[in-house]
Amino acid sequence: KYIFTTLFFFLFLIIILPFQSFSFPETHSLTYIYTAFSKPVELPGIHEFTAMGLLDNRMIDYYDSTIQKKVPKQDWMKERLQQEYWDKGTQSRQSKQQWFKVNIDILMNRMKQSSTETHVLQWMVGCEGDEDEHGNLQFKRGINMYNYDGNDFLGFDDEHQVWVAAADAAVLTKRKWDEVTALKDYTKGYLEKECMEWMKIFLKYSKMQLRDASPPEVHVFTTKAKQSSIVVLTCLATGFYPKEITLNIRRNGRILNKEDGVKSSGVRPNHDDTFQRRDYVEILRSDTAEYTCEVIHPGSNMHKEKTWDHRLPPLDGTHFAIHIGAAAVSGLLFVIMTFSVVFFAWHERKGIFSKYILFMMSLLRNI
Repeated sequence: KYIFTTLFFFLFLIIILPFQSFSFPETHSLTYIYTAFSKPVELPGIHEFTAMGLLDNRMIDYYDSTIQKKVPKQDWMKERLQQEYWDKGTQSRQSKQQWFKVNIDILMNRMKQSSTETHVLQWMVGCEGDEDEHGNLQFKRGINMYNYDGNDFLGFDDEHQVWVAAADAAVLTKRKWDEVTALKDYTKGYLEKECMEWMKIFLKYSKMQLRDASPPEVHVFTTKAKQSSIVVLTCLATGFYPKEITLNIRRNGRILNKEDGVKSSGVRPNHDDTFQRRDYVEILRSDTAEYTCEVIHPGSNMHKEKTWDHRLPPLDGTHFAIHIGAAAVSGLLFVIMTFSVVFFAWHERKGIFSKYILFMMSLLRNI
């Protein structure tokens, strides 16, 4: 009996299972991270207070104590959400900045820490949800935890609706917050409902942008430069939306930069609400290296490389005349030289032939 059961199980794994189709849910997350220092940090890019929102670990909004304003970090956030959303968001961030300032001082006093030292308090709050094949989003878990000086401090157990102290200094806060039923109810409601509703809205808007995205057309060509021996190699991407894009000009695989003379127009609008960008660099007309234009457009999931076909612009009239004139002079001298050699070989005279050859060689050398 057990042998047949085991054999059937292995047959199921080997024969039947590979032909079954399974759909696994896709997990999404909406997370907000707040970071506050006990005093200003004299380092570039580091602010006394920062707050950022992340959808699937990609930043969607940002605030810091320097700009004092909540700003969008995605085009669809800026285009789809009204100004009222950003005004209320700014007020909320400013209130939280003050809350963090007060509570860092409380923690420093509780732990008897010196005010001359720099301490940091962080808060991460958000939710995760599973999306099925029909686009339905189901709550998976909530995230609400505090971190002090790089160590876990306090967290919320959503299932049991209690605060969990991860450090001795957090026990007092845990007891106080556990006694406030309204705080626990609000926290649970935010994680399971409000956070999930915002995540649904943000996912909808981000997918609309992805659906409406336009990939760029890529062109690589050369145009005339001021000097006839040089041409301008241009990498042009146009007709794309949204405007975030990366352009690289490569020479034999190596990315050229400003030190190599690369210049850029930056992203500019087209007449049809799409965008364009062109990067260019001067190269020798005689350069035989492989030049490619690399374009990365995250909005349309496009990553493309196009190779220059080495077509060159024709020389203008002045340069053409100079080249033709030089060729004509060289040809005329060659004819004269050949005629003279034949003539003097036919009428060889002592000393005259060798002198004439030396004269013609000096003439050619000085042209």
